Amino acid sequence: MFVLVEMVDTVRIPPWNFQRKLNEAIAEELNKKLANKVVYNVGLCICLYDITKLEDSYIFPGDGASHTKVHFRYVVFHPFLDEILVGKIKYCSQEGVHVTMGFFDDILIPPESLQQPAKFDEAEQVWLWEYETDEGAHDLYVDQGEEIRFRVTDEVFVDTSPTGPAAAATDTPAQPGHPTAPPAEDSGAKKEAPYTLIGTICEPGLGLLSWWNS
Repeated sequence: MFVLVEMVDTVRIPPWNFQRKLNEAIAEELNKKLANKVVYNVGLCICLYDITKLEDSYIFPGDGASHTKVHFRYVVFHPFLDEILVGKIKYCSQEGVHVTMGFFDDILIPPESLQQPAKFDEAEQVWLWEYETDEGAHDLYVDQGEEIRFRVTDEVFVDTSPTGPAAAATDTPAQPGHPTAPPAEDSGAKKEAPYTLIGTICEPGLGLLSWWNS
């Protein structure tokens, strides 16, 4: 679930931090920059583990800060495929069951990965499992806040780096008296998560179905 990732970065230390020990100042800057951030194709950064190497520091003309190339190891949340994790149901939607681990919320269990047959209750906004018994079918609801175990089956990274304006916008000059900002409906697009885990419910034979409530 948590891995150590070797990284290299150039850290800028402002002049007012020169009185501090270099390692302490660098550790603080690295955590400011990376903690709780998703690095593309790496995972969710948690905290600095250690600094393995410091190269020479430089002060460039026009900038009183020092710039140091740093080799370090960082604790990253990046589960491996088929790893079993424990989380809580955050909410349900047509897309599936959304799960949180407290520090990480972008976990989705799609409908096809739920216990089958499953259906979505529009009125209650929950998924339910139509469990068959000798006495007939029973609807077992997936309730918000219930703890579940799920298996990681896939991961999705999305590059959310800022991009420039569309070419069409730059090619068309703005008319006098007209705003240059994009229309409200265009700017209100749904924001994509930079890192999403896709999971499946563990098999009932593993004894992991205590979270289904009748």
